Amino acid sequence: MAVPARDQVARVVHPESDASEVDVSRVVPAAEQELRSRPAENPATEAPAPSADAGSETSKPKSALRRKILIGVGAVAALALIYFGIHYMVVGRYLVTTDDAYVRANNTTMGAKIAGHVSRIAVGDNTRVGAGNVVFEIDDGDYRLAVESAQAKVATQEATIARIGRQVAAQDSVVVQAKAQLASAEANTKRAQADFGRQEELSSKGFASKATFDVSQAGRDQAVASVQGAQATLEAAQAQVDVIKAQKAEAEGQLQELRAALAKAVRDLSFTTVRAPVDGIFSNRIVNVGDYVQPGQRLANVVPLDDVYIDANYKETQLNRLKPGQHVQITVDGVSGRTIRGIVDSLAPASGSVFTLLPPDNATGNFTKVVQRVPVRIRVPFSVARENLLRPGMSVITTVNTKPEPDGVDPIVAR
Repeated sequence: MAVPARDQVARVVHPESDASEVDVSRVVPAAEQELRSRPAENPATEAPAPSADAGSETSKPKSALRRKILIGVGAVAALALIYFGIHYMVVGRYLVTTDDAYVRANNTTMGAKIAGHVSRIAVGDNTRVGAGNVVFEIDDGDYRLAVESAQAKVATQEATIARIGRQVAAQDSVVVQAKAQLASAEANTKRAQADFGRQEELSSKGFASKATFDVSQAGRDQAVASVQGAQATLEAAQAQVDVIKAQKAEAEGQLQELRAALAKAVRDLSFTTVRAPVDGIFSNRIVNVGDYVQPGQRLANVVPLDDVYIDANYKETQLNRLKPGQHVQITVDGVSGRTIRGIVDSLAPASGSVFTLLPPDNATGNFTKVVQRVPVRIRVPFSVARENLLRPGMSVITTVNTKPEPDGVDPIVAR
């Protein structure tokens, strides 16, 4: 590239001279002098290199700053390590945590006890109800008629029993009359027997006729027969009293049956009003006004939010450290920023898989060991439960503090 530049300079200096006649020794110095006299095209790129002394002076502050930063980070890391180590030794090693825990409640299913059409729904969905409050009403027309019919039957049977009672009194009078007739017959028998004795004695001595003796003997026999008839009448009257009393007892038994039927009719009538069995929130209603319900059909649910609890499914390898009475910290996903204190209430007698519909049978050749989980019941303070922040089905994180309590301290302090 230098030779063409020199040729161009030579042409500029000696434009009329021929290239073959140009003195190269004169042209080249002139071209070099002209090139040196021109300013640099890129002066910014030709910055002077810093000296070694200046680089060493600027690197010293950076090294000192870097050293201070590393020392500070190391100190913070050491303090953090000491803190977490102390926390683990004092608290952390006693904590047993699981996130396989859920809020539960003993939900009550309301069902119909009688058949009929729903005539009224007294409360709205997701409304708080108290135990005994009316929730549903079923058409009670047929059941009122059944009660009235049963009451009429009971009244009729009571009148029948009263009539039989009067019959017993009347039959007692018949018995008294039969006894009087028997006494009269016995008196007549004595008189006839005495007359027969006299006639027999006179007849044996020849002082009485045969006809008189026969009349006296017949009178005696009639008197004896009259006594036997009066005795039979008395026995029949007494037997009739027993029969009437038996009829009265039978009628009284039928009266008890009719009263039981009346009680059932009244009970069925009371079932036309469906009441809440416990305090809670009325929800999950599946019937409407006009629907026909059958006995045993589910109508709705009542959820007792004031009595919720937590079932935490801990691994079987963690159970040896858990026991009732230990403190529990409960963190609820739905209630952020709040920790609830609870108490371990009890441990389930078996793992959850044992209570399933089809428990697993591990007596097979392809067995794989899986760590099982056992439900642990955690009691929630009533003061927290009645806030109704915990709803059944919500997931929580439970942390049990297994640190032994000092002697004389009651562990159940969450109530």
